[in-house]
Amino acid sequence: MKNINYEQILLVEGNDDVHVISALCQQCAVKETFEIKDCKGIDNILKGLPVRLKGSGEVKTIGVVIDADTDAHTRWLTIRETLDKSGKYEAIPDDCPSKGLVLPPLSTSNIKFGLWIMPDNKTVGMLENFILHLIPKDDMLLPVVDAVVAEIEEQGINKYPAAYHEKARIHTWLAWQENPGTPMGQAVTKRYLTTSPQLCSDFVGWINRLFDNQE
Repeated sequence: MKNINYEQILLVEGNDDVHVISALCQQCAVKETFEIKDCKGIDNILKGLPVRLKGSGEVKTIGVVIDADTDAHTRWLTIRETLDKSGKYEAIPDDCPSKGLVLPPLSTSNIKFGLWIMPDNKTVGMLENFILHLIPKDDMLLPVVDAVVAEIEEQGINKYPAAYHEKARIHTWLAWQENPGTPMGQAVTKRYLTTSPQLCSDFVGWINRLFDNQE
């Protein structure tokens, strides 16, 4: 997605997020009204957010996409505390909404804020868990992938930690496509993955609500 409007930015953890979200927006005909910014890690997002919410320059809307990792609620509480301390928002919910947070500021001169916690705002996981939902329902490779991954984990010969189980699943699946090892974003563009699942519709809907892209 081109950086054509610096009044609206979407902060993400890494390069994979940039390419996946850009590809999803392209496939789902989302208007290019915002910049996707690779913050090179969640720590940089969390550390920089208080300053960003104070408002400066031309930025009017900030969206954040972060991984839940092992605890989606803890991720949410960290963001919620930052929103509370900013003093610029009211009616902040106790939990992140299942279809993503879109929070208008108390004053129109302040920043509109949005949050999506990968994969679905509620459960543990990361971008890869979200991508696994986009594998077509009739796919015949994933069951074989799961059998192979389960076997090597049972034998204890996997080199990756248990927390990366889902990463192993999706990247093994991608390694067995027409172009082996296709990155996740390109897998969306090449239509190895589908944008029809409800989770994808919810994510795209959140982007459109946050950045006022509704028709």
